[in-house]
Amino acid sequence: MTQAKPVRVIAVASGKGGVGKTNVSANLGMSMAAMGKQVMLLDADLGLGNVDVMLGVHPVYNLSHVISGERTLEEVIVEGPAGLQIVPAASGIKRMAELKPGEHVGLVRAFSELNNDVEVLIIDTAAGISDSVISLTRAAQEVLVVVCDEPASITDAYALIKVLNQEHGIDKFHVLVNMVHSVQQGHDLFAKMLKVTDKFLDVTLDFIGTVPYDDYLRKAIQRQRAVCDAYPRSRSALAFKKLAQVIDKWPMPGSARGHLEFFVERLIQNKSDQWLVENVS
Repeated sequence: MTQAKPVRVIAVASGKGGVGKTNVSANLGMSMAAMGKQVMLLDADLGLGNVDVMLGVHPVYNLSHVISGERTLEEVIVEGPAGLQIVPAASGIKRMAELKPGEHVGLVRAFSELNNDVEVLIIDTAAGISDSVISLTRAAQEVLVVVCDEPASITDAYALIKVLNQEHGIDKFHVLVNMVHSVQQGHDLFAKMLKVTDKFLDVTLDFIGTVPYDDYLRKAIQRQRAVCDAYPRSRSALAFKKLAQVIDKWPMPGSARGHLEFFVERLIQNKSDQWLVENVS
């Protein structure tokens, strides 16, 4: 069995669909795996999952079989490129998009029973502010909000941040600006978001970078591969690698926060082990 080690849990969210959130999740996962990290990617667009399609893997089972009790979580995990562990979602199953709160709780807790070596869990959430998005994002330690330079993307990202902050107490968000034509465009968009959040919300926004608009990214999608794998020297691939290095330097969480969290038992056990070392030695 794996010794209890804290797992870095990152929810990748967007508010609006079509901003490249799943691409960010997949390429971030691939980039961190290429750094030697043991990475798991959870496709949390529960009823319309497509991470498996994007990465060209063909799972036999998915999360719908876990919810129904037909398979354990460990049995549905498939290995993707670079050793990336993928938890596939169902596609076209309406019930999966309408899970009850207790089922969300059961799904999060199922991860605590895994024996897999995991250092990083990336949660590719669905777009919007549905109950599943809120529940699974709230159960993560870090929230990475993906935006692009269009009004609906900015408006919906703000709406997501507002709900998570005012109704669930999350006060820090990392912002990634996707599909930019220049680095300055990304900084300008972030400044717009910051101006609004500073005025109306009590939150901290952390600008973690940009991903350029890149034809190689589109070519990679058509080939059902991550751009980091298919075109590793492309501008977007290099941006994802840089992003992975930035995230790897984030401090690990020091303690559980007292509500539903992914891998919370490992966090508690690690804290207990640290206490023993500090007080018994």
